[in-house]
Amino acid sequence: MAQHTVRGTPTDADDRRGGWTPDLDTRMVRLEAPVRAVVDPTLETLARSEPDRITIVPDAHYPFHPSTGMVTDPAVVGALVSQLEDRLDAEIAVAGATDEIIDFDRTAEYLGYSSLLERFDATTVDLADEQRSDTQREVDGWSVTVSVPNRLLEGEVISVPTLRPTEAGPIAGGMHRLAEFIDSTGDDTLAAVAATRAIDPAVSILDATVAYGDEPYAADALFAGTAPAVDALGTSLLGRSITDDDVLTTAVGMTDDDKALSLSLEQVGTGDVDLDAIRTRLEGGELPPTGEMHPVVTTAYRLYAGVSGDAVPPQLEH
Repeated sequence: MAQHTVRGTPTDADDRRGGWTPDLDTRMVRLEAPVRAVVDPTLETLARSEPDRITIVPDAHYPFHPSTGMVTDPAVVGALVSQLEDRLDAEIAVAGATDEIIDFDRTAEYLGYSSLLERFDATTVDLADEQRSDTQREVDGWSVTVSVPNRLLEGEVISVPTLRPTEAGPIAGGMHRLAEFIDSTGDDTLAAVAATRAIDPAVSILDATVAYGDEPYAADALFAGTAPAVDALGTSLLGRSITDDDVLTTAVGMTDDDKALSLSLEQVGTGDVDLDAIRTRLEGGELPPTGEMHPVVTTAYRLYAGVSGDAVPPQLEH
């Protein structure tokens, strides 16, 4: 895992004024330099390989408001697309997938990706509509076959997860997010690792501008590196052990948390990011219980949406 280098940088929160900045343009301007800092080495590599297609995979699993820390901030993706278009001549798309819960196009519309990408020569793509190909990868001595959307096998992929736990406990992360798009009849853990290796993201960028523990927390940081290394770091920041995540343990090939973290952080340029402060705020945090929202919460959000101009999410429409 020594090759799993992570780059980290703080984001400038001076204009936050103690709360969420609702204006997307303002957030994109604030994030332009931090995104460039973490992604620049990857852009240099991509500029040499000249890919025809780049697919960005954010954490856009449900139409939560970005201020919750439960989804990737579209401003991070917008700043990334801007950097890609400045440096590369490639077709760029932001990908998600329709599932049994909600249509991806609707999620993308609510989160603001549709209007955001109109500023660029970029689009959204629903991976549920993509043709698939079977591919094999060896994991732990097993030959694992996974069915992967062709879009994720062609060109380059950039994963942009947010720093949050899953309902099952482990970090949502880049590897678990990619595994949501594949099919396999084998072991889920092996399939998730095989999927990550088959897709082989050019970089995984962890959006910790707003993270989620027991509540949203403005960590104001970005981290970039390979998917396993970034997920290992995120797991540490959430105060969890990699041994609680079979996918991560299998991917990094070790069960020692200290060694996994230290190897992930080899040659890290974390800038002024205070990892201990983030870990203190997020350690042990869990997702809120599922169920219907209290009417007061619904009313308050509708009032906020009316004042800020944000859309009302589908789960609050009825």
